[in-house]
Amino acid sequence: MTSTPPPLQPVVVGAGPAGIRAAQALAAHGLRPMLIDEAARGGGQIYRRAPAPFQRPPRALYGAKAARATALHDTLDALQTRIDYRPDSLVWNAQGGWLDTLHAPTQTMRTVPYGQLIVASGATDRVLPIPGWTLPGVYTLGGAQVALKFQGCSIGRNVVLMGTGPLLYLVACEYARAGAKVTAVLDSARFADHLAAVPAMLAQPATLARGAYHMGWLRAHGVPMHTGVRPVRVLGNARVRGVVWRAGTQEHTLACDAIGLGYALRPETQLADLLGCRFAWDPMHRAHLPEHDAAGRTNMPGVYLAGDGAAILGADAAEWAGERAALALLADHGVSTDMARARTLERQLRQLHGFRQGLERAFPFPADWASHASDALVLCRCENVRVGALRACARDAGVDEMNRLKALTRVGMGRCQGRMCAVAAAEILAQASGKSVDQVGRLRGQAPVKPIPIHAQTRHGAAPGAA
Repeated sequence: MTSTPPPLQPVVVGAGPAGIRAAQALAAHGLRPMLIDEAARGGGQIYRRAPAPFQRPPRALYGAKAARATALHDTLDALQTRIDYRPDSLVWNAQGGWLDTLHAPTQTMRTVPYGQLIVASGATDRVLPIPGWTLPGVYTLGGAQVALKFQGCSIGRNVVLMGTGPLLYLVACEYARAGAKVTAVLDSARFADHLAAVPAMLAQPATLARGAYHMGWLRAHGVPMHTGVRPVRVLGNARVRGVVWRAGTQEHTLACDAIGLGYALRPETQLADLLGCRFAWDPMHRAHLPEHDAAGRTNMPGVYLAGDGAAILGADAAEWAGERAALALLADHGVSTDMARARTLERQLRQLHGFRQGLERAFPFPADWASHASDALVLCRCENVRVGALRACARDAGVDEMNRLKALTRVGMGRCQGRMCAVAAAEILAQASGKSVDQVGRLRGQAPVKPIPIHAQTRHGAAPGAA
């Protein structure tokens, strides 16, 4: 007598491009997956939807990607009756078959069991602080984009956008098209870096053309763009009044009342860490990332990764990765799937890696940032930890590992759990200890991955899987 295998109980975390396509593939095979998302409406950061009463044409919100965004939104809307969709729900803890969630509007805590899990947690800004970055009026590039897409407003009247990466020019275009005054775009990458990367980026000519179009559009509309820039400091007392930047040996000052700052994106990996996924150093991303195979499988049985939460490859790749992870989940549990489609998806994802390396060449991480950071610079805003305290810890206590640094200085212990400061802290520790960035390690994930109300946690009590 053979036993009947337990029914599949798939949960997808994140309703961006990867999560929506994963849920669609699971539903197409007769399952009813649960789709949990922190946002009120699905689409992820790149295709973020405005609140229901607010209306802007898709072309104004998403530019050349309007058709892709609309198709993704329509897919989620059509899935509503076939999936268990839970928006406005933060997954703040994950372990051993259980997810702890907070439903924001009602402040209700729920513990959700899962049999199989696809984590499509997306990306967040990669930030390198400069003096004055804690002033009101300084936003991350992603935060500036949220303000425009979700709330329909500019972060200021005269906006400077600085850092590096494709998002820098995309946000600049979105702001200028919406009628905001973009005072300047300050890119730490050199024009020579952009040119040197063109051969590798020709692997994706349409994407390359979109990036070139953004730069050309800004230039045609009189937006000043400067490359090879090193941001020096933000000016102001009660709020932003300007920014100082250096090109070569010359310093320049620009008046502005708001700044968007960021150095490309980095994967959100806290949930993968809490789930026990194995991590490895990825030189291209300059980060420790959770390991996974071409289909999204991790070392943890039943746990799959998809989209920018696994590696930054862009919105199109996230859709492919979400579908591929769903097909892997199904195949691993005996459900017949289209293997030709699976191979096609893997081929498309592989082809993007060369282009992604080209992007890193075009917009290199400013590896010399730590050498220019002063001891007085506030690195961890939550705990008010300055660069000098980290250097002193490395020098006086011999610290050369990130979690030890956290224990002794409190860096990364605040509300953001290191999401804003961990990258910069690792760069400083590497510089101060004489080790490479990969050798100093990474901050281990801790629950809650984002702030939750104490009163809600008190009512909730310990999770079923908690120690």
